Amino acid sequence: MKVFKFGGASVNSADAVRNMAQIVQKHLESTPLVVVVSAMGKTTNLLEKLVPGVSSKEEAVALRQQLEDYHRGIATALMPDSMDVQGDITSILSRFDTTTKLLRAKDDYNYNYDQTVSFGEVLSTTIIAHYLNVIGIKTMLADARQIIITDNHFREGHVNWEFTQGTCRLMLDAARGYNVVLTQGFIGSVKDSNQTTTLGREGSDYSAAILAYCLDAESVTIWKDVPGFLNADPKFFKDTVKISQIPYNEAIELAYYGASVIHPKTVKPIQNKGIPLYIRSFITPDGEGSAVGNYHAISPETPLYIFKNDQILLSILPRDYSFIAEDNLQVIFGILNELGIRVNLMQNSALSFSICIDNNPQRVGVLIERLKSMFRVRYNENLQLVTIRYYTQEVIDSIVAGRPILLEQRSRSTEQIIVPA
Repeated sequence: MKVFKFGGASVNSADAVRNMAQIVQKHLESTPLVVVVSAMGKTTNLLEKLVPGVSSKEEAVALRQQLEDYHRGIATALMPDSMDVQGDITSILSRFDTTTKLLRAKDDYNYNYDQTVSFGEVLSTTIIAHYLNVIGIKTMLADARQIIITDNHFREGHVNWEFTQGTCRLMLDAARGYNVVLTQGFIGSVKDSNQTTTLGREGSDYSAAILAYCLDAESVTIWKDVPGFLNADPKFFKDTVKISQIPYNEAIELAYYGASVIHPKTVKPIQNKGIPLYIRSFITPDGEGSAVGNYHAISPETPLYIFKNDQILLSILPRDYSFIAEDNLQVIFGILNELGIRVNLMQNSALSFSICIDNNPQRVGVLIERLKSMFRVRYNENLQLVTIRYYTQEVIDSIVAGRPILLEQRSRSTEQIIVPA
């Protein structure tokens, strides 16, 4: 049994869904193929604006209509005569309207976020399940909220592995006689309360890894719009090199530093069971792609670049003449943990502690105000964090390109620099 994951770009139009279905058709075997699908296109971005309180009433009405038109348009293009899929879309959107109306009275952004944005995956998989069945691929639609069980840490749900393994076995038992089990990425639910949770932004890769681990899958394949694992994001780097083989540990390091090809939590579950991970292109599906597994080193050996834009560098200093010591760091990390802010880079001296974080408007302002009540805080915005694995000085100089370096950190194999974007 294999697990496939298709992201939003691979199902962002009727033609894209047809292409995805052709890939699935080519890989059908005697056991069901488990297919994990994200929300279509940029639907999650749209739904983030529909979280109660984010947009004005007028903007929300327009966005809600855009959400409906987009999904009905794809469904109509795929199945022009199907009333069943349109009826299901109507039912899902009715639940969405009821949910968001009730959420307006609840002042909990993280909870409201998960209940709202999860509808993107529900709409996507509903349409795709109908289409796969119409073209003769017998498909069982499984609700990920009944399969992936988490705690109530909204927007970053922690998996209850014991219960999830049990629900996965039940799912597989129910799938006998089907070609495909189709389910949602990114979402799960709280044990007992059934409240929807999400696994972190771009968490559909992680969903695929969770299912692969729990089902003892033969492999996981992530279908992307790139030919494999590239040594740099082609948006930032012209002459990219495809890495054919990546060790598990290297993939974990690269994901941790921000490589967009793989979600940071994806690799560890499958490494624990030695399940290979393949990264292939849905544009050129017959290409070899890249493999993550029990390899000794990356192949070919080449510098690897990771660029993170829209970064903020905060320098935190004591108000008195004390040092930045363990007691101060405990306070700072307590606030970061409470606000759910991940540190991308940190560095401390006797009198200051500097951190580089993503510019999340919902959280950064609160963080700065909280810190200012106890410390002096300075910050720089609109920065770029560049991580280079297997660097040379020549490579560093070419990336910096004369820009001032605000902060630099170097180890034997990794160089990290913060520069103006």
